[in-house]
Amino acid sequence: MNTSPEEILQKYWGHSSFRGSQEEIIEAVLNGKDVLAMLPTGGGKSVCYQIPAIAQDGICVVVSPLIALIRDQVAGLKRRGIKAVALTGGISFNEASTLLDNCLYGGYRFLYLSPERLQQSWVQERIGQMNVNLIAIDEAHCISQWGIDFRPAYLKCSILRELHPAVPCIALTATATNRVEKDILENLSMFSPEVFKDSFERRNLIYRVIKKENKLQQMLQLCKGIKGSVIVYVRSRRRTQELSRELTQHGIEAMAFHGGMTRNEKDDRLRDWLRDRVRVMVATSAFGMGIDKADVDLVIHYELPESVESYFQEAGRAGRNGERADAVLLVNPEDEQRLYHQFISVLPDVAFVRHLYNKLNNYFQIAYGRQEDGAFPFNFNAFCNTYDLNPALVYNGLRLLDQNSVISLTQQFSQKTTVYFTASKGEIFEYLDAHPGMAVILQVLLRTYGGVFDFETTVNPVLLAKKAETTEDEVVTVLRKAGADGILKFVDEQRDTEITFLLPREDDRTINTFAHKIHELNRIKIQNVEAVLAYVNNDSLCRSVLLLNYFGEKSAQACGLCDVCRKKKKGSGKEEASLDAHILTLVRERALSSQSLIDTLGGEREIVLRELQYLLEEGKIRLTNNNEYTALS
Repeated sequence: MNTSPEEILQKYWGHSSFRGSQEEIIEAVLNGKDVLAMLPTGGGKSVCYQIPAIAQDGICVVVSPLIALIRDQVAGLKRRGIKAVALTGGISFNEASTLLDNCLYGGYRFLYLSPERLQQSWVQERIGQMNVNLIAIDEAHCISQWGIDFRPAYLKCSILRELHPAVPCIALTATATNRVEKDILENLSMFSPEVFKDSFERRNLIYRVIKKENKLQQMLQLCKGIKGSVIVYVRSRRRTQELSRELTQHGIEAMAFHGGMTRNEKDDRLRDWLRDRVRVMVATSAFGMGIDKADVDLVIHYELPESVESYFQEAGRAGRNGERADAVLLVNPEDEQRLYHQFISVLPDVAFVRHLYNKLNNYFQIAYGRQEDGAFPFNFNAFCNTYDLNPALVYNGLRLLDQNSVISLTQQFSQKTTVYFTASKGEIFEYLDAHPGMAVILQVLLRTYGGVFDFETTVNPVLLAKKAETTEDEVVTVLRKAGADGILKFVDEQRDTEITFLLPREDDRTINTFAHKIHELNRIKIQNVEAVLAYVNNDSLCRSVLLLNYFGEKSAQACGLCDVCRKKKKGSGKEEASLDAHILTLVRERALSSQSLIDTLGGEREIVLRELQYLLEEGKIRLTNNNEYTALS
């Protein structure tokens, strides 16, 4: 090693010293040790494998779950003058082959790829020929079937250990319970690993739960009260579009971001957000992973997350620059029941999986004891309609069968068919007059799904066919024709689905081999939901302490600033009550900006801002369109 880690850090990153356990992790890797590194979001995980890889001859192979994350990492390395390759989907065989040749002969230092791409035998063969100096598994919690973001292909990352048995492996994650940690170590066949776990505590990040009937109004107030960048997390593509439109209508620059957008749309929106051309991004959960934007001042969860792990990871994308930031969870009375409906009521038990597997074999006329070769085209809606099955239960049941290698689903597997009208209502009426044969189906669509003018709406072709007294194929034909004529945007994803049966049909015996796993997965998912609700309904323990306890840290100190800590202070805080009364007196007379109030009151900026936020949450004051505070009563 000709250059020390400190010199590499200074040369490429411009920092003179490491943070937390970074230096110890790098030293362990350079000494040839396997390493599991658990560092908080924003804790500099990538440096832990990038620096030791640069310090040695050869190339580092990095497995990462998201294309956006891979592209962001590769772009960052290239900006620093470090040669890196991204082997993502959507590129031809010839192009991928050329990129792998570059890794062999072109002096490249990093090869990034997804776990699915790693499963291709020709890719494995080429990696086996490379001078690999380090194997890095990013977002390693995806390995664990007990984790929130389980990806079956991650279970096969250990092929890299077989290809290069003498090369050290580093696994990195920002969220891991003890059970997930154990799964990572076992699945990657780590030999005498060194485990590093920095505290997940973020002293600059203030966690709050706000319970309000009108969450929309609360979100608008929060976004108006923040000058910096904001992420609003929601659970559906439709909701990203709804809320971004509401924010824009109230004078707040906002955009939607979700998985259904094209690559160019995502790139354009991400670029606008990173360059502060738009202030608020309303997004589904994957947004923000690995994206280097340090100045996010506020993360809002508009809907309850499915687990504490996902909430903690997403909330942690605020305040990565070390400045004060807020993570707010908005809750109304219906949210608890909605959470159960979304995640618990659709968990397939063993009996349902057995029933599903039986119907699946019958559907394709597979005899007992036989295994069919080749892939079967699969119409999801038709299958559910044939056997009168709950689509959400079927979707989750098929995923279980896929994860346990009973069947194989194509990567495009989806239960969603979406429609979005791009023409005006006047143009649609003209189109109906000109195409009377299509009118009945399109009118049924308009009556059944009110949101199709505003956003991509998931529709059920089987339901539309029943209401229009026709066939599903006719519905699809009409929607496809209207799409080709520019009246609407039509995406019928599930029709591209294919199923391959990997085992001979043995009905109950096939399912019994992993029945215990189904029981355990369901138990954990129920526990996850209960942990989220315990966090929401907690009114006695500091939010930060409660979150850290969940991840095994028992010695954390109360933050003093979360909603629970503040309410405790309010119980005996005469000074805060006096300040609140003074603020209310001033803003009843006339609307004032936060700076005007700080100047008038002569108090500490943080304290005044904290009390303003408290009064906003209590509904005693509001923000005007000029970002001034005025009394509500």
